[in-house]
Amino acid sequence: MRLASLQDLYLEELHDLYDAEKQELKALPKMIEAASSTGLRNALRDHLGQSENQIRRLETILEGLGEAGRRKCLAMKGLLKEAAQNLGGDATPMVRDAALIAATQKIEHYEIACYGCVRTYAQVLGHQEAARLLQETLDEEEATDRGLTEMAEWTINQRAAEAAA
Repeated sequence: MRLASLQDLYLEELHDLYDAEKQELKALPKMIEAASSTGLRNALRDHLGQSENQIRRLETILEGLGEAGRRKCLAMKGLLKEAAQNLGGDATPMVRDAALIAATQKIEHYEIACYGCVRTYAQVLGHQEAARLLQETLDEEEATDRGLTEMAEWTINQRAAEAAA
């Protein structure tokens, strides 16, 4: 698609996010299964539910613009491929959990950047309801990232270090 205007860029980024969320939704069950920590499994399950709601929000925005998802998100494909590499192998359960948190946070940081951009585009373009929905998702992504950081710093990383000792 030709990016001749901010509206064009806004639409492209919405399509990118829609596919990214769909890819993540498909990958999360495998990540949940791979987690050994109950807390991490629960956090990933919670995020699975959030991702379903985030997809619905994006569908609402895209439908309001007369659009349907049509773009493949290559960045998410790469992030998920990297995450899958950490699920295999002979890592101890706690090291695998630390790797899962790192992979999930890479995904969250990508989504935070994208949602921040499209929220701002929506505001500038006068799409106030879309901006509100996008901010809601951005808040969820940031909260997920903070929760994963706390889990990593307070339990998972320490347990992974002890498992290697």
